[in-house]
Amino acid sequence: MKQPSDFDRAATLDRARMLKMARSTHAYVRGNTARFYEWLSDSQAAKQLPKGPPVWICGDCHLGNLGPLADADGRVEVQIRDLDQTVIGNPAHDLIRLALSLATAARGSDLPGVTTAHMVEEMVDGYESALVGDEQAPEPDAVRTVRRRALGRRWKHLARERLTDVEPRIPLGRKFWALEDPEREALDALFAEEAVQQTILSLNDRDEGDRIRLVDAAYWVKGCSSLGTLRFAALVAIGGSKRLPDSHALIDLKEAVNAVAPATPRVKMPADHAERVVAGARALSPNLGDRMLATHVLGRPVVLRELMPQDLKLEIDQFSRREAIRAARYLAYVIGKAHARQMDTPTRAAWRRTLLDHRGAGIDAPSWLWRGVVDLMARHEAGYLEHCRRYALEAAT
Repeated sequence: MKQPSDFDRAATLDRARMLKMARSTHAYVRGNTARFYEWLSDSQAAKQLPKGPPVWICGDCHLGNLGPLADADGRVEVQIRDLDQTVIGNPAHDLIRLALSLATAARGSDLPGVTTAHMVEEMVDGYESALVGDEQAPEPDAVRTVRRRALGRRWKHLARERLTDVEPRIPLGRKFWALEDPEREALDALFAEEAVQQTILSLNDRDEGDRIRLVDAAYWVKGCSSLGTLRFAALVAIGGSKRLPDSHALIDLKEAVNAVAPATPRVKMPADHAERVVAGARALSPNLGDRMLATHVLGRPVVLRELMPQDLKLEIDQFSRREAIRAARYLAYVIGKAHARQMDTPTRAAWRRTLLDHRGAGIDAPSWLWRGVVDLMARHEAGYLEHCRRYALEAAT
């Protein structure tokens, strides 16, 4: 397949992003974080959101950013898997962003509006149960299926999915593009750094005396999240004995950019965007954060992490009514647990009281959450239709 020049990268990725977002309202919501925060800054409904305690939040809390993650020893737990937008901010923002994602997923599954109302109720109950340390919410079948699949995965599964072959090469084509010479030189230098080698050797009980060698690398095509930024896949060999074959690891290198999610005023966060992402990941998703490293490539902040075979995203294209309600409770519990681990007992109790004080009269959920979801659904539906119109016009020219 013909490889795009560096000049063509942004245009090619932009077309891929436009196509992905045109597939459904849910895909549009997932790919348009900026529109959510535009709503937050100018909507009357958004002004009713309570001010929660300043903690690290995901900042882009939707279904696709949750899933099974392995820790450094291979233990698997469902946590937040993408922290590009993480800031110290208002935890209510994560709740309403997740509610919007679940509501659009329910709409895409042709579920009635009353189901969405029940989902919002269950979300609040699941989140509150995490604040008080209750037992984990029941795991939905869709989540259980993905988690069980994650537990049985090994390197060969990751290699077949990402590389199309277990041989130690990255196949160039639709997903991976050839590097420019300066990019390859920068990656060669990066993987010679001691901090990078130690990060990779710290996982999976590897021997500290092993050597790390960069085998292959490519620009990784990610249509939405990496538009106009650096994104690389690197294949490294790990070994120390001439008598034993090297093992291999696939490394994801992703440029960290300025977050559009608003931070709480006057809080202290790392000025370097890669360090901010790693700090947020360690607070919210220890399984992920403890195997990430903030570094630089070509003078730009980049987050390095080894991809584990167990790392999967939740791809729920169709919900049954029962599954939708259970998923809402369970995933809100996951978010509540991530927030709660950053709060002391009095802070958790105060934040829970704030949520209870905002209960609505019509449904057993905070009025700000329900009104926000309704307002956001209307705005994103209109935005989605306009996006499809523009995409169709551009595709026709």
